[in-house]
Amino acid sequence: MVLIKDSEAYMLASRSGPLPPSSSLESERTVPDPTPHKDVERSTDESVLTTRPDPYSFRNAFKSDADLANLRKRTKRGKRLEEYHRRQNELITSLLKSMDEHTQEARVEEEATRLPVKIAIWASLLANFSLCILQMYAAISSLSLSLLATGIDSVFDIGSNILLVWLHKKAAKMDSNKWPVGGSRLETIGNIVYGFLMGSVNLVVIVESARSIITHKSGDDTNDLHIPSLIAVGAALGVKFMLFLYCLSLRHASSQVHVLWEDHRNDLFINGFGLLMSAGGSKLRWYLDPMGAIIITAGVIAAWGRTIYKQFELLAGKSAPHEFMQLLVYKAATFSDEIEKIDTVRAYHSGPEYFVEVDVVMDANTPLWKAHDISQQLQDKIEVLPNVERAFVHVDHETTHTPEHRKYQ
Repeated sequence: MVLIKDSEAYMLASRSGPLPPSSSLESERTVPDPTPHKDVERSTDESVLTTRPDPYSFRNAFKSDADLANLRKRTKRGKRLEEYHRRQNELITSLLKSMDEHTQEARVEEEATRLPVKIAIWASLLANFSLCILQMYAAISSLSLSLLATGIDSVFDIGSNILLVWLHKKAAKMDSNKWPVGGSRLETIGNIVYGFLMGSVNLVVIVESARSIITHKSGDDTNDLHIPSLIAVGAALGVKFMLFLYCLSLRHASSQVHVLWEDHRNDLFINGFGLLMSAGGSKLRWYLDPMGAIIITAGVIAAWGRTIYKQFELLAGKSAPHEFMQLLVYKAATFSDEIEKIDTVRAYHSGPEYFVEVDVVMDANTPLWKAHDISQQLQDKIEVLPNVERAFVHVDHETTHTPEHRKYQ
């Protein structure tokens, strides 16, 4: 995304340079919200483009559906151009919406999906508990290493569901005096600890499978076929497929449902592959079963390793996406006529949510009460944006000073 750099607003991201004359800016605080608070509907692109303040004339870069169709047909790279301008359209629409609209839309979407999300969470919890029993029965009764790997994965599925629910409730009840940054990092820490535990248990399965291959006695070409265990795993596969389809349409409505959707998707591969390798060890060659167990557990360890890496990024303070940074820069710059420049904008993870830091520049003669009120109102607006945990707004009168919070040796 280079919309801001291509427009008159490039100086917003470069830490220096004046904004356009204050008469061209319109504070969001003085713009009436045309959408009732009680019955908020998602704003259409047309209403946003025609009714919202646009001091930088971003709407001139908006491409209609006809323009996008022409771009696609005009050149060989038309499809890529169309996708690029669609993303630009989404960015323009996002910038022109007020921060209240962003917040209200998130609330409306959350309320609309609250019941389906609860159904997905509890259905997955109950299904994982039932399937855990079925798959462990299949693994123990058949002595199949491939089915043992799928059984261990199902045990950890139910364990992860219970852990996430417990951590979510625990985080909501934490004492703010003892834990001033809140409890949102608990879920991130829980995922990391759980991932290491999952990897350790699967390493045991890999070692046992390798030992089975090394110490196998010659003469036995196949294993015993245990039909009930295969039926049990097949039933688990069918239930997982139905849960996968249900969570597919809700995966963007909730982070919890997105995790469940990924879990069901992975389980479809794990259970299906484990079923095939166990049956292959009974009908084709004995070594297919322990090899299947090694492949499954290695895949689970790799998947959890990727999850752990992402969770460590959140704890380490990874920056927010570029699109969100652009939204913050634009909203801070157009919030009030008294804000002359934007010195610094930072947004970074502190667990799953964002911490936001904004340094704005006002005239040196601005009264203290006015500077305080404007910065406080901007902070309040930012803190109600989706995924924002805390916001801090700092006011200065110039941009030539050393950046705040930076140490030199």
